Amino acid sequence: MSRLHYRRLLRAPLLLACLLLAGVFPASADDYTRTRHPVVLVHGLFGFDAIGGVYDYWFGIPEALRAGGARVHVAQVAATQSNEVRGEALIDQLEHLQALHGYARFNLIGHSQGGPTARYVAAVRPDLVASMSSVGSPHAGSKVADFVGTTLPEGSPLRPLVASFANAFAGLIGLLSGSDDTQDSLAALAALESAGSARFNARYPQGAPTTACGSGAASVNGIRYYSLGGTSRGTHLLDASDVAMVAGGLLFGGEANDGLVGRCSSHWGQVIRDDYGWNHLDEVNQIAGLRGLFSSSPTSVYRSQVNRLKNAGL
Repeated sequence: MSRLHYRRLLRAPLLLACLLLAGVFPASADDYTRTRHPVVLVHGLFGFDAIGGVYDYWFGIPEALRAGGARVHVAQVAATQSNEVRGEALIDQLEHLQALHGYARFNLIGHSQGGPTARYVAAVRPDLVASMSSVGSPHAGSKVADFVGTTLPEGSPLRPLVASFANAFAGLIGLLSGSDDTQDSLAALAALESAGSARFNARYPQGAPTTACGSGAASVNGIRYYSLGGTSRGTHLLDASDVAMVAGGLLFGGEANDGLVGRCSSHWGQVIRDDYGWNHLDEVNQIAGLRGLFSSSPTSVYRSQVNRLKNAGL
């Protein structure tokens, strides 16, 4: 091999790098979650976007989606309120994002009460929504909410006292996350009880399961509906929140649940899977990513769901 030929071989990698930087050849990139419409994450009861701008409700999930090319926004609605009040606040935020970025529609992903909140928006403003995916949402209500409602019935002197503490706690969450939304824990309780959920579902039935524990219509009014959830309670010895999940799970009798929501209650639209090895907080990768050793990675599952949206042209 001549010396000139050898020098040309050495220069080849450098030339290729220069061409990539110049855009002659496109550099490979992860576009696994690059959907047509942006993704908006909607938190649940006592939720937030980020505490102090540091600790996220959706722990590591927005970053995982953005790494695959998704445009992701995190909604901030009242920590405790009715589905309708939270939904109207979400509509305001979506319209603001439209005006700011020129978006047409949105892929809403709601956790817990964020699911019914997103469903309300899809029902009253279908022009804003391309898809609604719920994660661990109490579409048929929660036995934990039913227990609280029964323990603190209308007329009980403890009911307003407990409500005031809950509102104060929710207000503190709002303050730390930069929100001044009006809190109403009794409205939230009414929305999450089985009776309140049944009334809400009667008003906004799009995607409702056609059997007691089945799936619903996958598409209504041009909007795709999906749901998924978990059925574990205590998943990690170092996660102090698991104690509450185990305690809540006792109220379900023999029904599979995630500590706050029953397996069948999480069903809406096309059921992707309802038995992940997660409790209710694991579903948003909390606390700080602690979960069962052999359970699915929440960030990977969210990436998979957003990839499903991408493949559906959403």
